[in-house]
Amino acid sequence: MEDTSYLTKTRFTEFALEPQLLEGLADAGFEYCTKIQAQALPVALAGQDVAGQAQTGTGKTAAFLLAIFNQLLTHPRPESAGPLSTRAVVLAPTRELAIQIHRDAQILGRATGLKLGLVYGGTGYQEQRETLAGGVDVLIGTPGRLIDYFKQQVFDLNAVQVLVLDEADRMFDLGFIKDIRYVLRRMPPPTERLNLLFSATLSHRVNELGYEHMNNPEEIKIDADVIVAERLIEEVYYPANTEKLPLLLGLMRQTAGDRVLVFSNMRVTCDRLGRALKQQGYTAAVLSGDVPQQKREQLLNAFKEGKRQVLVATDVAARGLHIPSVSHVINYDLPQDPEDYVHRIGRTARAGASGHAISFACEDHAFSLLDIEQYIGHPLARQEISEAVLERPAARSQSSSGKPRKSPAHERTPKRDEKANARPPRRERASQTSPNTTDKPRSEAKPATAAPATPAPIPVAAKPEVARKVQSSRHRPKVEVPAVG
Repeated sequence: MEDTSYLTKTRFTEFALEPQLLEGLADAGFEYCTKIQAQALPVALAGQDVAGQAQTGTGKTAAFLLAIFNQLLTHPRPESAGPLSTRAVVLAPTRELAIQIHRDAQILGRATGLKLGLVYGGTGYQEQRETLAGGVDVLIGTPGRLIDYFKQQVFDLNAVQVLVLDEADRMFDLGFIKDIRYVLRRMPPPTERLNLLFSATLSHRVNELGYEHMNNPEEIKIDADVIVAERLIEEVYYPANTEKLPLLLGLMRQTAGDRVLVFSNMRVTCDRLGRALKQQGYTAAVLSGDVPQQKREQLLNAFKEGKRQVLVATDVAARGLHIPSVSHVINYDLPQDPEDYVHRIGRTARAGASGHAISFACEDHAFSLLDIEQYIGHPLARQEISEAVLERPAARSQSSSGKPRKSPAHERTPKRDEKANARPPRRERASQTSPNTTDKPRSEAKPATAAPATPAPIPVAAKPEVARKVQSSRHRPKVEVPAVG
């Protein structure tokens, strides 16, 4: 039975929404509002700017999309609008979030007749350009690609009636704030458009941006004191660095999660975890910033559809993505920013569902735990590590050619250590075998078979000064003296 405790008793039909939007809501299966929708929609539909804060997964996207469509349907196209003018702009910090917003807009705005445009980096440059050149009413995109097309005059911002900034705090984190201000200053004044700002956190710098480019927005905060979802279980383990992978594999076996998100701070770690999980039989995918956009979309869709059980990712997947039924989020590395922790675990326990978040406070990242617990206002439940929960990676099977495959790096390391202990370093071996030899590199030593005949040694007792000269000359390079005159 579906949990509806996160919904209010307010129906969408109670608002002054156009019939086309009610049809789109019916197609999406939406009848009752979430808290942010119930409080933000009346204000936005009345033409008042909104700065909204709510937990991730509580319906912010539907709230501002309904406000956009209703504003454009109830207000005529401005006289200043030309064939290339867009009437509404939605700015998102990441490609995945922009794609998600566009997908939701297609459902909710299907019956409106308004033309949608989507622009983001990484792929489809010419195709996106041609779509914009044909004219769009609602433009959704990331700042970089949007500004690129704007400078080429593919579209203009002279007649913007609605502006939406989604995940504004993330805009600051990713360094987009200069791009945002560039776009906003080329639109009509804030008093001539509807401005909506939504984010999971409304920091001081976000509020400053809002008051600079918005028209006295009404601030709406939903469960501002409850940063983490109520039905989310949070646990923390304290593994040594060498125990992290066995602990991950053991927890994967014990929890048997249907859809598991594993977060790491570095791309190389994600790649290594992806290979290790595949070797253990899991259908794993790796998502990081350098994965081509088309492949990223394919991996996300496969994860959403249940074709991939595990998704290993950097923080590129921590924000704005609606992935249904994520059972577990595992922080293989604790993030340095406490807000990133909140957004990571926000991928589970969405829309009133329950969820499970597990974090590893290892030797390298345990220092971040104190800041995280202080930020969320409560400690994580400490869990003990026992031998029963640790699962060592299974040995790799032989290849199709019959030759044994090389073991993973973590399995080969002890062998290297044993070999190093069994044999002394190169210089020590040289001194043991030939005490009279010097510390010359091996490349300078001459093979015994190719050594030229040498004159008989001069008795040291008879001519000590000559012997010293001969011995020292063996270590000095020969210097050719040029002829004089």
